[in-house]
Amino acid sequence: MSLMLGENIKYLRKRENLSQQQLAEILDTPRTTLGDYERGHTEPNLETLVRIARHFKLTIDNLLTEKLWHRELEVISQSDLKVLAITVDSHNRQNIEYVAAKAQAGYLENFQDPEFIQELPKLYFPSIPEGTYRAFEIQGDSMLPLPTGSIVICNYIEGIEELRNERTYVIATHLDGIVYKRILVNPDGSSLTAMSDNPVYPPYKIPYRDIAEIWQYYAHLSFSDNKAVRENALDQKISDIQETVNFLKKRMQ
Repeated sequence: MSLMLGENIKYLRKRENLSQQQLAEILDTPRTTLGDYERGHTEPNLETLVRIARHFKLTIDNLLTEKLWHRELEVISQSDLKVLAITVDSHNRQNIEYVAAKAQAGYLENFQDPEFIQELPKLYFPSIPEGTYRAFEIQGDSMLPLPTGSIVICNYIEGIEELRNERTYVIATHLDGIVYKRILVNPDGSSLTAMSDNPVYPPYKIPYRDIAEIWQYYAHLSFSDNKAVRENALDQKISDIQETVNFLKKRMQ
């Protein structure tokens, strides 16, 4: 009980942008004692509990039995996709959680866990339209000229019917991991074709049943010289063509 109560007190204090000293003065208790409450080392007596509950306009039961920081977390349920966990800021605006490459394996296991999503770093993007966004770091050269290490900011897709041919999406599947691809909706009504902008990589089919989440490209942050990336991509294409020509020549001989 002490640990939950301490986490609740710390969460409520930070929510109101109060220092430990400020809240201690409000509660008429020493700052060191408040620190012990927050760390779960000691518990406040009934009189102090009442003061805490009254100040934050809560019940004592809320303080002792509820993880109050979960009130910052929301879960959106969709009929044809999975459950989406999001976080909101102090003004009830949705955050843009950032999924780095090294966190993507954990994301696939925990993307429906509000506590995991709460721990992800947050990005702030000015003048972004209202919606649900997430940012993903992409790796590899399958989507050149977008270089590896770029951060793709995406808008959540609520239903398969919103998918549009030839647009790019971040697709989370347990089979292929998290991929950033251009897509085609297949006429079979049960799958899509994922395509790389780099022609070295062949397209492949992803059944809808294997898709955990889909996020549509909105913007990206790149940390390299795009001109150099394009030139390198062109050099690679020329090299691939030359290799193909040499291979065909050998076969003809």
